[in-house]
Amino acid sequence: MSEHGFHVHGPHDHELEHAQQGGHDGGHGDHGGMINQIALFTAIIATIGALFGYMGGATQANAGLYKNNAAIKKTEASNQWNYYQSKSTKQSLAELSRDLASDDKKAVYQAKVDRYEKEKVEIKAAADKLEADATVWDKQSDEQMHQHHRWAQSTTVLQVSIALAAIALLTKKKWLEYAMFGAGGIGLVIGILASLHI
Repeated sequence: MSEHGFHVHGPHDHELEHAQQGGHDGGHGDHGGMINQIALFTAIIATIGALFGYMGGATQANAGLYKNNAAIKKTEASNQWNYYQSKSTKQSLAELSRDLASDDKKAVYQAKVDRYEKEKVEIKAAADKLEADATVWDKQSDEQMHQHHRWAQSTTVLQVSIALAAIALLTKKKWLEYAMFGAGGIGLVIGILASLHI
């Protein structure tokens, strides 16, 4: 009961107050220390898990953006190859016209053939560059997706660690507390691997 009205304590509040006041532990050893340790660990792991979750979302967004950029570059490259093909067709027609033309018009068609050949070289260079750009974007997307999976794995293991903390708190089982620390450590290691792009 507070001085300003009615106040209801939850079970978790009661346990914490009981531990802080040095209440008896029911034969479970240093239960108050266990509660404080688990509470602190849970707060730290939850904070780190939130940061890792944010990083996972960011890398997933980047992967999608990079994949989209790759698709745009592939489309542009395809357009260039279509343009290249149209120039090849025009060049072939110019060559045929040159071969069938009278001697006084052969030079005109030869100039067209030469122009189309030069344009094809430029178009091919542009198409090759766009394809190379698409490959780079695809590779970056794959790297971001791999990193996203690492962040997601780390976040999942940290969530399991938090769940183990709650169960350890309720059951007062020391082995669950050790499992909680173990899962938290594994989650942190996976997060470090993610940050190192491994």
